[in-house]
Amino acid sequence: MEFRAIRAMSTLRAVKLSSTLNPAPTSSRTFDVRNPATGAVIGQMTNHSVADVQQVIKAADAGWMEWRQRSAKDRAAVLRKWAALISSNSEYLAQLISSEGGKPVREARGEMTYANSFVSYFAEEAIRVDGDIIPANTSGQRILVLKQPVGVSACITPWNFPAAMITRKVAPALAVGCPVVIKPASETPFTAQALVELAVQAGVPRDVIGMVTCDEDNVANVGKELATNELVRKISFTGSTAVGKHLMALASGTVKRMSMELGGNAPFIVFDDADLDSAVEGVVDAIWFNQGQVCSAGSRLLVQEAVYERMIKKIKERMTHLRVGTSLDKGIDMGAIVDPSQRQTVLDYVEIARKEGADVYQAYECFPTDTNGWYHPPTLITNVSSTSTVVQEEIFGPIIVVMPFKTEEEVIARANGNQYGLAASIWTKDGSRAIRISESIMAGTVWVNCWMVRDLNMPFGGMKASGTGRESAEDSLDFFTEAKTVCIKYA
Repeated sequence: MEFRAIRAMSTLRAVKLSSTLNPAPTSSRTFDVRNPATGAVIGQMTNHSVADVQQVIKAADAGWMEWRQRSAKDRAAVLRKWAALISSNSEYLAQLISSEGGKPVREARGEMTYANSFVSYFAEEAIRVDGDIIPANTSGQRILVLKQPVGVSACITPWNFPAAMITRKVAPALAVGCPVVIKPASETPFTAQALVELAVQAGVPRDVIGMVTCDEDNVANVGKELATNELVRKISFTGSTAVGKHLMALASGTVKRMSMELGGNAPFIVFDDADLDSAVEGVVDAIWFNQGQVCSAGSRLLVQEAVYERMIKKIKERMTHLRVGTSLDKGIDMGAIVDPSQRQTVLDYVEIARKEGADVYQAYECFPTDTNGWYHPPTLITNVSSTSTVVQEEIFGPIIVVMPFKTEEEVIARANGNQYGLAASIWTKDGSRAIRISESIMAGTVWVNCWMVRDLNMPFGGMKASGTGRESAEDSLDFFTEAKTVCIKYA
C-alpha cells in the first residue's frame, strides 16, 4: 500500500490489514471504529482471537534472529526511511488521529511531529548501542559486557497519543534488534495500522513488526496472552494504573522485563510571585489539551492564598474563550471525548464532586449544541478537600480541581497526597524555591514555569502508582537490551 496523498475519511474502510498480521488471521470478526465528533462509524477492524495473537508472536520470534543479525547501520537506514515516509504522510496521519481519536487536528499535527522525532532519534542511536571492556582482577583474562536485544516485545499503546506512543516504544526496540507486537487501543487502530504499513514499506520485515487488534470485550484475553506467552520477553505498556497492575501480575509468571507509564493526577502549583497570565496559559495546556485525556494532565491546581481569587477569575475568563468543536476544524481548542464510556466517566466525576459539596463551574458558552458527538465542557471545580474523590483519582477529562494553600510545607504534602507521581509543575520566580519544591515532589517529571515540555533527551516515566521504568533517551535502549557478561581467559 502506498500513502501518496491525503484521503477522505470515508476511505478508511479500504485500508487493508495486509502487513499487520502474518500469517493471516483465523478470525473473520470485526469491530466498529467511530468518530468521537459525530458518533459515526468510520471503519471496521479485525477482532483478533487468542490464536491469532499466538501466531503473530511466533512469527515475530521466528523473524528475530535475522533482524538482530543485521548490522546496526542497516537497521538505522531502515528507521531513517520509515521516518521519511511518516514525514511525507504526516498530514494524512494527523487526520487519522483526529478522526478516530477526537483530538483537534492542530494538536494531531503536533503529535505527528513528536511521533516522528522518536523514529529519527533512534535511527541515529541504533549505531551507538555499545558495551564495555572491563579489566579483570586476574591477569590473562578479559571481561566483555555485550548489549543484546531482549527479544519479542509487546507494545501496548493508548488512544490518547496513538502515534507517539507507538513510535516511542517501537523505534528503540527495532533500533536494537527486537521484533515487536503492537496492540493499539480499540478506539484508534487505524493510526497504528498506517504506521505499521509505512514501516514495512521502509524495509522492516513483516514478521518483525506485527500488530493485533481487538474490541473491549476481547481485550482481556488478548492482553493475557501477551502478558503470559513465554516467547514475549518484554512488555512496554502505557495506560491506566489498574490495567498496569493486572499486567504486571500476569507477567510475573514468565519474569518479563516491563516498563509501565501509568495513570496520573498531576499537581500544578502556582505561588504568589508567579506570572499569573503565563500560569493561566499553562493551565490551558495542562488540562484542556486533548480534552484533558492525558496521563500527565495538570488536574490539581494548587494556588497560594494571596493570589487564589485572582487566579480563579482569570481562569474562568479564559475558559469562556475556549473553542470546542469538531476535531477537523482548524480553529478549535478542544474536541470530543474519545467514546461514550469515557464521557460518562467524566460526567460521573462531576456529579460525585457536587455530592461531596464542591462548587462546579462549566463554560457552556463554547460548547457545541448541533452535534451527536461525545463532548464535555471545560470544567473548574472548587471547594474540595484533600480527600475528595476528584483529588484522589484520575479523571482523564477536561476538569481542573482548584485548592488554595498557604506554605511550602502544605503544598508539598498536598502535591504528594495521592497515589500518583507521574508529573508536576511549579510556577514561581524564586529559583531557590523552585529547586526546593521540585526535589520534594514525588513525580517522575517536574516542569518549572512551563508545562508538557518534551525533549527527546529527557527520560519520561512515573513514581509510585504512576509506573516503573523510563522511556525516551538512552533509557529506552537499555530497556530493550540485556547486558551479557563474557569472561575470556587468553593466557
